[in-house]
Amino acid sequence: MAHDRIPASLPVATTMRRHASGRAWLAELPAMISDFVERWELRLGLPFHGGSCSWAAPAWRRDEAEPLVFKITWPHPEATSEGMSLRNWSGRGAVRVLAHDAERYALLLERCTPGTPLARTHGTPAEERLACAADVLRTLWSVLPPGTGRADTYTEVPTPAATSAACRTAAPGTTAAPPATAPYGVPPLARITAEWADIAEERAHRVWPDGIDPGLFALAAELMRKLPESAEHTVLLHGDFNPGNVLAARRSPWLAIDPKPMTGDPAFDPWPLIEQVDAPFAYPEPRGVLLRRTAMLAELLGQDVSRLRAWTVVRHLEHALWSVVEDDDMRRSISLMRQSRVLADVAGL
Repeated sequence: MAHDRIPASLPVATTMRRHASGRAWLAELPAMISDFVERWELRLGLPFHGGSCSWAAPAWRRDEAEPLVFKITWPHPEATSEGMSLRNWSGRGAVRVLAHDAERYALLLERCTPGTPLARTHGTPAEERLACAADVLRTLWSVLPPGTGRADTYTEVPTPAATSAACRTAAPGTTAAPPATAPYGVPPLARITAEWADIAEERAHRVWPDGIDPGLFALAAELMRKLPESAEHTVLLHGDFNPGNVLAARRSPWLAIDPKPMTGDPAFDPWPLIEQVDAPFAYPEPRGVLLRRTAMLAELLGQDVSRLRAWTVVRHLEHALWSVVEDDDMRRSISLMRQSRVLADVAGL
């Protein structure tokens, strides 16, 4: 039965039960799964135990052996352009799309095999994992955003002098840079970060304890508004490029999954890699680790290191402000805030 496909222990089930729209979506999910099994002629395995806003499972076309993934997502703004952006990348740096229902947020995707997340390659040095991920990011950025023309790539993200031989992908080609607007419903980064700035100022005033580095909130809000507007280049951003969203594959060493696409400054994308290939703040001298990692990624990605470091401050502080409300854990949020101060020091801000 379709109901057996949604055990109560699934993260998406526990998360969606917290609010009315999630509960309504969960109630409809078994029927939607059954509809797509029939419509796309699928066989499904047991669901993957991951994802807080989507349900996904191994899939195969009937009478076919090619391994696929069926994914259906709770409708929300961050997921609106996922399928369109994956189709736009067309397998370049990301998984391929075999079928897409935009109205019901359903996707039939290429399955990565072996599918090991970059986050779980613990025997590989962090620097090597960063280099592998940088190759994937460059490939994603090399593809024009949807609606900007037929050409595939452009030259505004410079090619670094060297990349990891083990992870090297095809070098970008050459065409004109895309416009800064966001076509086909992909939101512009500037719009998203302007909203973040308003939220940062409101939450700092409403929920943050007095006397704990209030100047950092003002700095972050200023950066949230100014960084996107001062960017020299616009690319189709992945938006959530953490090492759990980079999987080992066969046709390419690594492929990206689960984007939250936007268009904007490429220096926005690397932050999750810097902090999640391992735990830089657990090192005796995190400042030195962060200086080396940001310098390395800036060189590999052809980005200005000052901009890349400034974006780490913005994104880490946004995470701290999200945590204070969503996690309801002030102690953890203050710890994240202090880490943001280290990042600001690394950025010279």
